Amino acid sequence: MNGAKDPTNGSSLAVSGSGSGSKLAATRLKRVAIAREQFTAGADSVRGVRPEILMSWYRCREEYDVDPGLDRAPAAAEVSAHSIEHDVVFAELGGLAASADREVDELDGLVTVADPDGRILAVWGSRRLQHLAAESNLAPWSTWSEWACGTNGMGTAVESHRPVMVCGPEHWCEGFQAWSCAGVAVRDVVTDDPLAVLNISCWQRPLPDAVLPWLRRVAAATEAKLRQRAHHSGTLLAAAFANARVSPATPLAVVDTAGNVVLANSEAAVLIGTPADVPAFAPTQRWASQVPALPQLARRVTERARQDPGWTGSTRVFVPFLGTPMPVVARPVLTGTQVIGALLTFTSADPAPSLGTPSLAAPTAEAGAPLAEPGPGRGLRSRVVALRDDRWVLLDPREIRFAESDHNNVWLTSDQGRLLAAARGLDHLEHQLTDRGFLRVHRRFLVNLGRVREVEQGFKGTLYLATDVPTREVVPVSRRHAPQLRQVLGL
Repeated sequence: MNGAKDPTNGSSLAVSGSGSGSKLAATRLKRVAIAREQFTAGADSVRGVRPEILMSWYRCREEYDVDPGLDRAPAAAEVSAHSIEHDVVFAELGGLAASADREVDELDGLVTVADPDGRILAVWGSRRLQHLAAESNLAPWSTWSEWACGTNGMGTAVESHRPVMVCGPEHWCEGFQAWSCAGVAVRDVVTDDPLAVLNISCWQRPLPDAVLPWLRRVAAATEAKLRQRAHHSGTLLAAAFANARVSPATPLAVVDTAGNVVLANSEAAVLIGTPADVPAFAPTQRWASQVPALPQLARRVTERARQDPGWTGSTRVFVPFLGTPMPVVARPVLTGTQVIGALLTFTSADPAPSLGTPSLAAPTAEAGAPLAEPGPGRGLRSRVVALRDDRWVLLDPREIRFAESDHNNVWLTSDQGRLLAAARGLDHLEHQLTDRGFLRVHRRFLVNLGRVREVEQGFKGTLYLATDVPTREVVPVSRRHAPQLRQVLGL
């Protein structure tokens, strides 16, 4: 790769010669392999493993329950529609990957672009290696997230804020240990959510020293373009603030999709703890509010507005300055069809939502789905209590599609959105819902079998459950729970 140029800044991407992988002594690789064997057997403390790899191993074992004997990645499932930022980053990374194709081919390696769910979208590089990689499903239409394939360059990069290299026995799954790979995630400069992943892989050889710096430069250059776009969005949000029709002395603020404040008038600034009438166009300069619920509120508004651009909602948020909840009306701000933020109007009384604009604080059930069972007290005892902002939400179990644990917290994916369960621990919720058609299918997931539409078969007996909503939701079934699920469903 002599003389080849890095398209991000003109510097050479010299991938020939020895790399950092070759500097890993054979004794160190053996120590890593021994540590992995001990860790997969249940040991909590092992030595000789890099911190970022050990943290990934913990996720694979404790959170994702990944089979360490896996040798093929599962097929990718359909997911909900993504934003235009994803499309821009996919195109950007695809162009950079294609421009490095000759160098990667000389390296006898592969370069891949994946989405934030770890689904490979495209592969460039050695034809021989592409054919070899297909045996492990290191190819388009397969998923390489950590929850699906354990520690690997693409999946672990999504969990990290810097480029990650995974060599040989550092892979959680034994079937992928012949590979060395390095990946970097490009992140949304407003929300910090991953948008796409760029990865380089080699078979039975170390990666060159130049790979990690090149990945870092590619991510930085791509995110710089996103920052320019976000700065423009900041000016549009400020314009929406200036054009808002509210009565004088009404507290008004405009926030981005992460809940960061772009501009607030003096009345709102007092409530949310930001400077008044000081616009912050650039994402790195925006103000963090003193109202803890604003980030969650902004994400909720974004989700609803993407489904219905004309939607407006209301809720109550706790304002520390007042020491009490306060009503707020949220109106999404769009440029074209893209949601870039929300206008927040704080009021002194709960506003009545307009017809066809359901309130954030007053969720409505789907037609024909009663919130309570008949009989005095029976429905209340059968409800599942969840929290939205400062309000309790009583859910009929039939409204819950699945529950997911995050340490002791339990998140309910329901017809009323994603809510935090009042109960701590998935075991407690499982006990409460066992006789209501729920089944534990994974260490982290409890599923309402009545809301399952499809059962997908993976590799080596793994299964995936798709729920009955139009935007496809997929829940993994661990191998240890698959036999019970098959028995219950008669498969």
